[in-house]
Amino acid sequence: MASAGQSLNDSQKASERTHFVLIPLMAQGHTIPMIDMAHLLAEHGVQVSFITTPVNASRMAGFINHVVATGLPIRFIKLHFPAVEFGLPNGCENADMIQSRDLFRNFMEACAALREPLTAYLRQQHPSPSCIISDMSHWWTASIAREFGIPRLTFNGFCTFASLVRYIIVRDNLLENVEDENELINFPGFPTPLQLTKEKCPGSLSVYGLEQIRKNIYEEEIRSNGVVMNSFQELEALYIESFEQITGKKVWTVGPMCLCNQDINAMAARGNKASMDEAQCLRWLDSMKPGSVTFVSFGSLACTAPRQLVELGLGLEASKKPFVWVIKAGDKFPQVEEWLAEGFEEQVKDRGLIIRGWAPQVLILWHKAIGGFMTHCGWNSTIEGICAGIPMITWPHFAEQFVNERLVVDVLKTGVEVGVKAVTQWGQEQTEVTVTRDAVEIAVSKLMDDGEAAQEMRTRAKEFGVKARKALEDGGSSYNNINLLIQEMGNQANASG
Repeated sequence: MASAGQSLNDSQKASERTHFVLIPLMAQGHTIPMIDMAHLLAEHGVQVSFITTPVNASRMAGFINHVVATGLPIRFIKLHFPAVEFGLPNGCENADMIQSRDLFRNFMEACAALREPLTAYLRQQHPSPSCIISDMSHWWTASIAREFGIPRLTFNGFCTFASLVRYIIVRDNLLENVEDENELINFPGFPTPLQLTKEKCPGSLSVYGLEQIRKNIYEEEIRSNGVVMNSFQELEALYIESFEQITGKKVWTVGPMCLCNQDINAMAARGNKASMDEAQCLRWLDSMKPGSVTFVSFGSLACTAPRQLVELGLGLEASKKPFVWVIKAGDKFPQVEEWLAEGFEEQVKDRGLIIRGWAPQVLILWHKAIGGFMTHCGWNSTIEGICAGIPMITWPHFAEQFVNERLVVDVLKTGVEVGVKAVTQWGQEQTEVTVTRDAVEIAVSKLMDDGEAAQEMRTRAKEFGVKARKALEDGGSSYNNINLLIQEMGNQANASG
């Protein structure tokens, strides 16, 4: 009979022979969690090939250097991205570089053209790939998995709550015959009461020419071997169970993946290069009282209209509370810069820090001075807020963000709505002010005051923060899931090999 030490040794050897291939969608909100996923898998001893392109690799140079320094078994494979061949500007290798949403189809087709060079690379690898985890939108990776006789798992960057909503919408064609954008949609089979207007549902955005790609994505999703979620059992157990029952797919919750590394430099190196020196940002936060600052950030793809940004700024000023505000306005930024220079920045300089462009979000959220997070409700930001144990002000823009708002406000009860009435679609010009300065001031006061409701929210948020951290500790639910995932994928690949 094998001793415990020997079986541990065998499982260690098995994990070293296991080779995961990670293929993210080239968009910050999809790539960053897969960087964290690579880190987690490599820490558990498996070989990881992380597929990227030259421009995207340069964006995460800090993380790549960190991996090299720590000796983690992750290889970064930089494939040539055929932007020009598919009618995109040279070097347009990330969704946030697409200048018009009409070019999104071109971008997706350029991604699919990576199939051949990727297959050629994988044929030369030892150990041979054991499993592909690809972004759900990379439907073409399924044929690579079939060629190698290995499992393909999908990842879409959503939580399970929103993934289930999206799945029901696609399965039942729920939006197809709904003319009125404001008609309320019900979700058959969803385990708790939920209603959303058509325009606030994920998948309501129609982009010319994407119909066939969407069909391919759904068909390959049905054929996939399971789903990897950046979530944890204790956060949404009911929805994980429902998702598995309704889809017949195994859900591997291995998050919160942003907790994979507590090293300050590594935290700061995730994603793009920060536009403000981290040390300067931390010094400012150090000067503030614990729990007193609201952090305001709307992710990498949301470009808020100048008029709306001005209104938001005036609401923050009126709240009289300290804040860190990350401003992204794309090519409209000069108009916002003009307004900031006209006196706003000077007026709030003692209690407001303004960061232009990219910010080291996790680093900021974990600082003791932060007491609230005004967010666009993208899942990465939402789960980073959950991990930091901080209540939120929800300001969704598009995609599944309105679904995440319902999870935070109605299910977790760790947030307040700012009161967004209209959807700001990605790639469309937003002209209207949809949230007034008064609404901003009210939401900040509600979250940051000492009232009983705010205290309750803070307590609940802290509890979820503790549960999040425990999930990834040795013996936690996500920690165990990562081990089981490695074991199962290794076994399946060996059985088919």
